[in-house]
Amino acid sequence: MKLRYFNFEKDFDKIYKIWQEIGWIKDNEKQNEALQYFVKGGQGKVALLKDQVEGYVNSTPGHIQYLDEELSLQAVTAVTISRIARKQGIASKATAEVVAEAAAQGVNVSALGMFEQGFYNKLGYGTGSYEHIISFDPDHLIIENNYRIPERIKLEDFKDVHKSRLERFKRHGYCTLLPTEITHSEMLFGSSKPFGLGYRNKDGNITHHMWIKPVNDLRGPYLIRWMIFNNKEQFFELMNLLKALGDQVHLVRILEPAGIQFQQFIEKPYHDSHVTKNSKFEVTNKAKAFWQARILNLEDCINKTTFPNNKLEFNLQLKDPIENYLDDNSPWQGLSGEYTLSFGRTSKIKKGLTPGLLVLKTNINTFTRMWLGAVRPAILPYTNYFKAPKELIQKLDNLFITLPKPNIDWDF
Repeated sequence: MKLRYFNFEKDFDKIYKIWQEIGWIKDNEKQNEALQYFVKGGQGKVALLKDQVEGYVNSTPGHIQYLDEELSLQAVTAVTISRIARKQGIASKATAEVVAEAAAQGVNVSALGMFEQGFYNKLGYGTGSYEHIISFDPDHLIIENNYRIPERIKLEDFKDVHKSRLERFKRHGYCTLLPTEITHSEMLFGSSKPFGLGYRNKDGNITHHMWIKPVNDLRGPYLIRWMIFNNKEQFFELMNLLKALGDQVHLVRILEPAGIQFQQFIEKPYHDSHVTKNSKFEVTNKAKAFWQARILNLEDCINKTTFPNNKLEFNLQLKDPIENYLDDNSPWQGLSGEYTLSFGRTSKIKKGLTPGLLVLKTNINTFTRMWLGAVRPAILPYTNYFKAPKELIQKLDNLFITLPKPNIDWDF
């Protein structure tokens, strides 16, 4: 197997065929166009077997919100392997190399959407928190009927749409992918008749909007690909638009925004769930942890971590499994090592152990989960490699209980 950088002129047609082969997209002009924007919005590497392109890894630059701080992000947005190249170690090796390059460039965090739990753990990724995918009848929303007539948001508005996404109010864990091409591709992928509804300000900028992909144009379901708002008034105006669709559309599906419990807005959620069970309009509320993340730049991430009212210092013995997939000449060799870590109003980490301090033994997968607030430290010993005296675990739990649950708000 050989790896090299993706070359659009040489490699695009082959990647397009592989995506069709494995069922990710259909062979049509619109999906071809979507994939073109997608690959142009990131940096790709191709894997060659017998001098033929049989694999592709794409990563996209972005940001991840950590409380009030914005950290640099590498989003691994595609790991694509052809049918004849499975079980050859291509996905692991190629992804590890892409991650190492981002880390060597100083990127703080890497994240990805997983096809199955466990595969990317060997590269140091830890599973994120649950995201709620809620499906409901929009006609049954308990919302006051008070909204302005919206504007149609069209495919050609992709630059304004992307700007709106970049400027949205960001909560803990929110991810933002920077290239305009990514939003353009996401607007094109999937449904044959996507559309948007939203509002502009007097300067012509989109302030709040939804991008919608109908599974069925007439009755639904409608997939709300994203809902962008910056305050309570904008949120309720968009919710009113959803309710207005309910005279025709029987089901919408949405990734629940951080901190907002959609069930509170549904008139009879359990009644609807029982009545619609096993139908194509089934009302459900599902929780899935479909994304993973790992720290790349340990010093930067710790420096951006603040606990104004608490202080804790301890030793950290850290393992990073990605080192097993990196060549000796890799520009970065992972984060395995021994450290002294101080959390507080100002946090810092330095190499080497400090005599007399309690010791936490863990891996970067689990440490990232704790640092993000995806799982409380007191629970991590039940499911992960996380060993420390009870006293230290309790202190860590008291510290990280103050973090809100992270939500990514950008499905990639």
